[in-house]
Amino acid sequence: MPQLEASVAIDFRSDVYRDAYSRINAIVIEGEQEANENYIRLADLLPDNKDQLVGLAKMENRHKKGFEACGRNLEVTPDMVFAHEFFAALHGNFQKAAAEGKIVTCLLIQSLIIECFAIAAYNIYIPVADDFARKITEGVVKDEYSHLNYGEEWLKANFETSKAELEAANRENLPLVWQMLNQVEDDARVLGMEKDALVEDFMIQYGEALSNIGFSTRDVMRLSAMGLATA
Repeated sequence: MPQLEASVAIDFRSDVYRDAYSRINAIVIEGEQEANENYIRLADLLPDNKDQLVGLAKMENRHKKGFEACGRNLEVTPDMVFAHEFFAALHGNFQKAAAEGKIVTCLLIQSLIIECFAIAAYNIYIPVADDFARKITEGVVKDEYSHLNYGEEWLKANFETSKAELEAANRENLPLVWQMLNQVEDDARVLGMEKDALVEDFMIQYGEALSNIGFSTRDVMRLSAMGLATA
């Protein structure tokens, strides 16, 4: 497994590694904070599911604390200004959809796009992580699959009434993922994570989620490729 072998050669304490890690670590911390806030907002929009959604929000907050500990372990200060800007477009789209009561769009952004993005990143990172971060990340990724499952189940149960909004939300938000991956390509490579592997893992996770919701194979291919030309 090439990535696992690569981790042996990585100097986790080098200035180059720690500089790149300051941005990647900030992104995962901010991503978990965004998820926490998004699930709390969804709890307001879906009062029948409030307890479950608040539970997911609390889990995301625990993840954030875990990743903050990963940064402290390497004596790295996360670049939170960079991370806020990194998530700005998705954050804005979620807030706008929530204000308009567009639950389907909110679920696509948080429970599908952000969760699949996180799962892909964590899957690719685990083999090349330092020992401390690997243990934290392995625990987190198991939880993220349950979060993805929540969105899948809700959207599957409401598929026919959600389909048109899902397609519109996908068209608007999926291209942002490719832009985000381009932004961190160099930093990710320093950490031993190749962009092609991240793209591949994300497309697998996202495609499976769309299929589980009810989209046909042809639709999944069409929706998953939205904006991919910019990747």
